[in-house]
Formats: sequence, C-alpha cells, structure tokens
Amino acid sequence: MSYLNKENITRSTNEVEYHPLIPFLPENAKVLFLGSFPPQRKRWCIDFFYPNYINDHWRLEGEIFFGDKNHFVDLETKRFRLDDIIAHCQEKGIAFFDTATAIRRQKDNASDKFLEVVEQTNIRTLLAQLPHCQAIVTTGEKATDTICDFLGIPQTPKVNTFVPIPNTYNKDGKQLVLYRLPSSSRAYPLAFDKKVEAYRRMFDLML
Repeated sequence: MSYLNKENITRSTNEVEYHPLIPFLPENAKVLFLGSFPPQRKRWCIDFFYPNYINDHWRLEGEIFFGDKNHFVDLETKRFRLDDIIAHCQEKGIAFFDTATAIRRQKDNASDKFLEVVEQTNIRTLLAQLPHCQAIVTTGEKATDTICDFLGIPQTPKVNTFVPIPNTYNKDGKQLVLYRLPSSSRAYPLAFDKKVEAYRRMFDLML
C-alpha cells in the first residue's frame, strides 16, 4: 500500500519540492497530526508519514496502544509495517499531513530550521474532511508557528500544552485545539519513556 502523490513527485525540481504524499484523512479521525514536510526520499523506509526508520513516532504509538515499541517495526528488514499502521490509524481515527505543500531545502538534511516554506497547506480544507476532529497536533516549532499564523491563533502553545483554535468547531460543536507534543525525532533531547507519557496523555484526552 502506498500513499505517494506521483504527480507531485514528477513536479519536484532541484529547488522546489512538492509534497510527495497525499493526505491521510480517515473520516472518523479525531486527531490530525500536522508536521512540516517529509524528509528526503533517501531517508524513507515506507511510503507514508514519519517514514524515517530512526524516527520514533511509530515506536511511540506501538508502545502506547500495544505495550510494545516494536509492534509496527520489522526488525529484520528495518522497515515499519505499513499495512498494520494504516489499519491502526483508520481504527483509532488518526489523520496525517503537513503544513507545507512545497518547500526549498537550504541544507542537505531533514532539519525544520533549514526548510523554506514555498506553499502553505490549506488547513481548513483538511479540517472540512474531518467532521469529528478534536485536535490538530504538532511536534515541531516550524509546524506550530505555521499553523498559528494560518489559523490566527494568538498564543503559541508550549510543549505538552494546547490552546483553542479561534472560530473552528467540529460537526458536534466542539471547539478544536492545537496540541503541541515533543518531537519524535531522536534529536529531540527527551527520553523515550517521557515522550510515551506525553503522547499517551494527548491520546487519552483526544481519542
């Protein structure tokens, strides 16, 4: 199974990269993760969000929902189990995309601080397809700042906190929030167990 946007891959140039994945938006989603932009293709082990094998997002979800950080990990091939990830996210109601649809990389790495946003994602178009969404979740400063700018959020949430999104409600009349979590990147200086606690708290509140 692949969520590649083949049209955008062919549109990428040496300077501008267009988002290589289509949004993953289960209709029952209550949580929408919005990152900044995927890493370079050479760092992928699956055609999906959080594709870098050394990023711990799928290990965090494995530990939280199944008590096993390697639940979604194929240790032998050093890949994530994509079909299991898709089924899990569809069942739990977890959606994914990013805050930029086109970027320039100022350096040859995956660091957000070296990404120049060329085109922002229309976040309200995504939310219109998620009638039960309760929270947009970010794990990085660039994504958080981009969302605050786009949605007119006056107060940027600190890590492990959330703020209401002005004039934004789901079909049940509940106001959406922007919830900020610590990054699942191993470069983020926080122990894995502490990240598990933070992500578990968010899922317990929002799912």
